[in-house]
Amino acid sequence: MQIMKKSVFVTGATNGTGYAVAERFAKEGYDVFIGSREESRAAEAAEKLRKTHRVFAKGYGMKVFDEADVNRIFDDIRASGYLLDALVCNAANLGIGQKTLEVDIADFMNVINTNIGWNFMLARAAARQMKEKGSGSIVFITSNTAYRAIPDRAAYSASKSGVLGMARALALDLGKYGVRVNSVLPGMIKTERWQNNFNDCRNALSNHTPLGDIAEFADVANAAYFLGGDESRNCTGAELTVDGGNMIQLYPILEN
Repeated sequence: MQIMKKSVFVTGATNGTGYAVAERFAKEGYDVFIGSREESRAAEAAEKLRKTHRVFAKGYGMKVFDEADVNRIFDDIRASGYLLDALVCNAANLGIGQKTLEVDIADFMNVINTNIGWNFMLARAAARQMKEKGSGSIVFITSNTAYRAIPDRAAYSASKSGVLGMARALALDLGKYGVRVNSVLPGMIKTERWQNNFNDCRNALSNHTPLGDIAEFADVANAAYFLGGDESRNCTGAELTVDGGNMIQLYPILEN
């Protein structure tokens, strides 16, 4: 099989952080595969990348926590002439509003299965291709809530902590094949929800960072590209926090 130029697969990449990550790799000449729960949106995002950056791009509709579907996608990537150089797992179940004393256990486990189980399936499928090449990079987009809990998000915080543990374990298991595994931990990001002040999030204490600002999509994308690309060739099992210094604070310093 003739191997094409460098390639990356980014999940949850039709808008926001995920699309910014895909675009960052495209700017560096990577061919891009995009995953989304909605196939039409994945196709639209891929078409936009093709037109804007003149790279090969393809979108996939994805079924959550379905290993047969994961294998289908990676078989198609291979059939297209690629063995992945990088995987960025960005898609997540946010688990918003899951009150600890009331949440249905099925809803709780959906967060765990999506954020840990599904990402493991994706990482393993990517690693199998990377092993053939003797190199590759897997990046998990996690969250600083892996270390700092927020109300009514027990499953989300647990899942993001679990991803960090999984990333370290995978880094250990896969290093001998030349596969690196690292994590990016964003804090609050200027998402559409933040722009629209959903649930008064623009007044949340996490806006008060030592740098006086929170992350743009590009900030997270730059971190993902660094860990996913050759510049970090000797980094594995690492965590790169992108939260304006929020995690270093015992408590936010508020201006008078």
